[in-house]
Amino acid sequence: MAISIEDVIDEINQADDPGGRKRPLPDDGLIKEYEKDTGFTFPEDYKLFLKSVSNAFVGYISPFTLSVGAASDYGDLRVGLAEARKAGVPEDWLPVCEDNGDFYCIVPDGRVRFWDHNGSTDESWPNLATWAKEVWLEGG
Repeated sequence: MAISIEDVIDEINQADDPGGRKRPLPDDGLIKEYEKDTGFTFPEDYKLFLKSVSNAFVGYISPFTLSVGAASDYGDLRVGLAEARKAGVPEDWLPVCEDNGDFYCIVPDGRVRFWDHNGSTDESWPNLATWAKEVWLEGG
């Protein structure tokens, strides 16, 4: 059975109470600004993810976030994208999370692929929801 992004968002909100989070979530305007800055059109499930739980703290990794103003914050998507490009991540892969110099990226067909600093691997998840549940939420 396919995992929906809405179900995963509910699970993340159960694991980390939204009321206790410090960082503000992005709105549609900020998401559009990032799409323009990065050259990507974000998939709808990624937009929902960003607006709902990108500020959550679960597991041992954290997804990139969107910040108002300069992209100097650690964990900011623009900073992460620049680091991913320097590391050799393909231009059409959208990094959503960094893990010790490795990246989890949404690829053009909608899957999430793992990019190892030694080069890409075959490790992938069918969609963002599956990656968020299996890797971010469950740490596996």
